[in-house]
Amino acid sequence: MMKDGKVFRVIQENCWDPEVRIKEMDLSGVTVQVLSTVPVMFSYWAKPQDTLDLAQILNNDLAATVKKYPKRFIGLGTLPLQAPDLAVKEMHRCVNELGFPGVQIGSHVNEWDLNAPELYDIYAAAEQLNCCLFVHPWDMQIDGRMSKYWFPWLIGMPAETTIAICSMIMGGIFEKFPKLKVCFAHGGGAFPYTVGRISHGFNMRPDLCAVDNKVDPRKYLGSFYTDSLVHDCHALRLLTSVIGEDKVILGTDYPFPLGELEPGKLIDSMEDFDNKLKDKLKAGNALEFLGLSRKQFE
Repeated sequence: MMKDGKVFRVIQENCWDPEVRIKEMDLSGVTVQVLSTVPVMFSYWAKPQDTLDLAQILNNDLAATVKKYPKRFIGLGTLPLQAPDLAVKEMHRCVNELGFPGVQIGSHVNEWDLNAPELYDIYAAAEQLNCCLFVHPWDMQIDGRMSKYWFPWLIGMPAETTIAICSMIMGGIFEKFPKLKVCFAHGGGAFPYTVGRISHGFNMRPDLCAVDNKVDPRKYLGSFYTDSLVHDCHALRLLTSVIGEDKVILGTDYPFPLGELEPGKLIDSMEDFDNKLKDKLKAGNALEFLGLSRKQFE
């Protein structure tokens, strides 16, 4: 993958070849995989029509893969969010024509955080279509103090996800759109660990924090999902306790280096998690989020 004439990332055939992907899924015991585009290709910075053209190419290709292997893959579309009118139309196409249960969106859209009024029509359409939203961090700061030690991915991504969650909560998105189904990547970033600080600050300085929504952020725990990609048993235990055992979904970041190389290994290693909880984390919660049933994949 090239960016501004320079190599951005070297990728392997498992990024585009479904047969290779299925072989690797079989080796790791993965029955069904949810596919979405690489966030760097969101292209919210581009001309709206150009981003729509790219989104439709990506969505059509993804739909063709799912159609060929309906028992193995589920698709999440991508949208030109910088042009909400185009994004709403493409969301309708993703759900009604391509059969996707949801779409993937970035943690922000250029200068808009996820509480931006410009995005309200997209959330309204998602509610109407029962289209779930998977929020993935992107466009992190990569220069200055963040330029070394892979900080954009190690620190910047969790920060982006935390900002996305707090923007939606404090911006009143879950109040305005109570039927919205949202899942945040990477265990919700730092939010599950810092929710106490966030709640305390919200109550101590409502003049700064409660300007758009008067509800304590803590009260939204259980209202949204996160994935399980935290790479640490203590973090996973905290995550399921804070976010809720019914709201954490197996995430892998496959096939990239920060992903879980053996999907589900961390969940399976949790001695204090019974089989019922492990099944929820590895399959049941994802099916609930996506609005799908196991029978579709048997």
